[in-house]
Order: sequence, then C-alpha cells, then structure tokens
Amino acid sequence: MKKIFFLTSIILILGSNILNAQRSEPIEHLQNFDKRLIHFGYYLGLNSNNYKISYNDPNSYITNPPLYNDLFIKVEKTIGFNIGFIIDLKLHNNINLRFEPGLMSSSKELIFLDRINPTQQQTNETRKVPSTYMHLPLLFKFSTNRHKNIRPYIIAGASYDYNFSSNEDNPDDNSSSEFRTTTHNYMAEVGLGMDFYFYFFKFSPSIRGVFALNNELVRDNSPDSPYTNPIDYLGTRGVYLNLTFE
Repeated sequence: MKKIFFLTSIILILGSNILNAQRSEPIEHLQNFDKRLIHFGYYLGLNSNNYKISYNDPNSYITNPPLYNDLFIKVEKTIGFNIGFIIDLKLHNNINLRFEPGLMSSSKELIFLDRINPTQQQTNETRKVPSTYMHLPLLFKFSTNRHKNIRPYIIAGASYDYNFSSNEDNPDDNSSSEFRTTTHNYMAEVGLGMDFYFYFFKFSPSIRGVFALNNELVRDNSPDSPYTNPIDYLGTRGVYLNLTFE
C-alpha cells in the first residue's frame, strides 16, 4: 500500500511539472482525439488487495479490548500487477463508457491468530491465498472540460472477476491446509485520474478503489470448522494504480 501511494505521489509531481510546462506551451496536442466515437488503448498498473472480514460473533473470538480491528485473522498482502486493454465509447462530450478487460495478479497470506490471546502467536497457522483474476470492468468515465493539455476525471462502475486460483471445487479444505475462495466474483470500482495529452498519445494515470459485492468465502466441509465457521463475510478490498496509454 505504501509503495502504491509513493508511486502516486511521483505521478502527481510529474503531472504538476507537466501542468507548469503547459502554461508556457500554448499548443494543444491531439485536438480531435476526444471527438472519436470509439478509441482503444492499454494499461499497466499495480494493486494492493486486502480482505474485509466480518464475524458471526466477534466477541467469542477476540479479547477485550479488541485487537486487529476486531479480527482474529490477520492479512499480510503483497503488491500485484495489472495489465489489460481499453475500449472507449463516447456517450457525451463529458461522459464515456469504457470496457477495460485485463488480468490482475496478487497474493495474500492469512494468519490465524490465537483466539484467546491474539498477541500470542504460538499456535498460529497461515494460509497462502494466491489470486489471478480475469478482470472485466464496465465503467463510466466523467470528465471535466479540457484545459489545454490536461483533463481531470472520475471513473466508476462494476466488474465481473473470474478467479483462476480460487480452489472452489477442490475437495480439500483447511483440514488439508487449503483455504478456498469463490471463482465468480463481482466488484464495485471507483477512482479518479487525469488525462495528459501529448503529441502522439494520451497518458492517463488513475488511482482506484475496488470493493467485493459478494461473499468470497468457501466454507470448509465440516460445519464446525474453526477456520471458516466464525466468518460471516470475506470480500476483497483493493487499491489499484493504473497507467493508461490511448
């Protein structure tokens, strides 16, 4: 997460320098670019995914006062990558409909804390949860009017995510050290960014939040499983940093 915000800060600094350069450069690049009905592009990016976890009866599994935001599962996350392409349809001078299919890869480690005393990790168990998604978002892009060679925007929509690494149909569960999640997932996505117009292309950095709409947890075969029975909801929460070229 810190790396993503660090990179975002660098992009904002670069954007500020570009903006200052635009003040002394009156030429507007790609003047007819936004008049196209349909155009294409691609993106590269980074992501940091976490889990939002809620419990059936939190007070039965944590100490008082609560630790780790009332959780007895601690999530260790890593930085993943995003790659994909863009199909952009102009609906209005300030509104575009975008389809941005791509691949998202990330990895998380779940640490099951001692339910009596979460500060003690003598009997903790961990589960690796790798995730590779086919990410299929349909998004609305709301842009301001263009000012010289820059144009801020916000973007929002929803996506279908197919998790290639879900293990949903695996008969093994946590009794065999397999933590399973759902294959088919639905996400809400919202973010903001800035279009920068250059001589040959448009460059658009954006930062986005992604929130699971469905419960991604696949319960263990035993209804009394200490790993999944206490959990009421488990869903992805993520921050994406995308660099788009159109």
